[in-house]
Amino acid sequence: MAIHSNSEESRILRQLVPLATFPSDAFKELCANLTVEQVQDAAIFKRGDTNTDLVYLLDGSVTLQAEGLVVEVVTSDSESAKFALAHQIPRKIDAIANGVARIVRLDAHTVNNPAPAVYQEDQGYTVIDESFEESDDWMTAVLRLPLFQSLPPANLQKILISLKTSQYSAGDVVIAEGSDVNYFFIIQKGQCLLARKALDEEFELRLSAGDSFGEEYLITGRPAQETITALSDISLIQLEKKHFITQIKTPSIQYVDHEAIPGVPGKGSVLLDVRLPHHFENQNLDGSANIPLMSLRLRLAEIPKDKQIIVVCADGKASEAAAFLLHKNKCNAVVLKDGMGIEEPDDELTSQACPEAQQTIVQGQPYNPSDETMPAASAESINGDLESLRAENAKLMLRNRELEEKNAALQAEKERAENQCQLLTQQMERLKEILGRLTKRQ
Repeated sequence: MAIHSNSEESRILRQLVPLATFPSDAFKELCANLTVEQVQDAAIFKRGDTNTDLVYLLDGSVTLQAEGLVVEVVTSDSESAKFALAHQIPRKIDAIANGVARIVRLDAHTVNNPAPAVYQEDQGYTVIDESFEESDDWMTAVLRLPLFQSLPPANLQKILISLKTSQYSAGDVVIAEGSDVNYFFIIQKGQCLLARKALDEEFELRLSAGDSFGEEYLITGRPAQETITALSDISLIQLEKKHFITQIKTPSIQYVDHEAIPGVPGKGSVLLDVRLPHHFENQNLDGSANIPLMSLRLRLAEIPKDKQIIVVCADGKASEAAAFLLHKNKCNAVVLKDGMGIEEPDDELTSQACPEAQQTIVQGQPYNPSDETMPAASAESINGDLESLRAENAKLMLRNRELEEKNAALQAEKERAENQCQLLTQQMERLKEILGRLTKRQ
């Protein structure tokens, strides 16, 4: 029997990972093809089973055991029940219903590859009955944010485990200009004020429940260029930098190679250069538009949502931060891999410390050998050296990118190893308890 989209079973299903992230239409279609099973004091699956269906517990309790050793007892009201039961294939353990248990079996491919939502202003994701900040189940509210819609289920599970909450009072500074940022923040309750100076103009922006911040500095590695202050007593959900990079940033951002750039404006895509205006004026890609990264949050209304946005910068770092911001705001953004392959001074960081240097850069006049007394041969030699340095710099940037990707993969592998070690430690403790009881009986 199909599950009605407004039934109690549907409400429970909506709390599950990753079903909480499904677009409304995809979720309704899923419910229409589901059947709730009832199992009593029997095996739901056995060790060695190769069936790939994901099994979720809706009501009751289930014992997960291996060779008679109890690994975990999962109850329907626990956080563990939001995830599929022991989903490794082939099954590593037995799942036994304790009394009457109600379950559903979901096709793994359907769960992991839902139909993509069409981003439109008048439709899209399921409307949550209560507001983000009024929801007691903040984990579900977080998962329903557009940012998490396209993430793999394994990433969502690790994210939920790693999330923490923090409280700030009205007037507290959450992020101070010039400070290092180590967390990605989502506002659960209350409001914050973002204050920033961009291109000699100061602006302020109110952030409310469901808004997020901090990602620009986690991605670029820069210190904060803005101050974020609590306007009221606020509750924040936060995720450490290492988890943000591996579980959110890496799978969220897509890249295109330089070969895809020629003729882009005529193909229905938009080239968006996020460098500072004077850098853009000195050198840019044909047909590109310019919105500096520091101003992008304020100018999101100018970004078309019906076209692919190819984001460009000097080396790709600022582009990644911009693409993530656009993606978070329902835009189809990709990054030009390695950027334009040029090296530019970071004026956002040096403009106050070294105004003379900034003035020189702003002028941006190309070097003309005829203006100097230097012989033409020497000028040609210098130009050749510059070209060699640019080529070497491009190689170094590429190598740096490869090392960063390798580091991210190693970090992910480290996390998996730590989780496995934790599980083994727990199992060892259980074995010790069992051995202790057996020893006492003897």
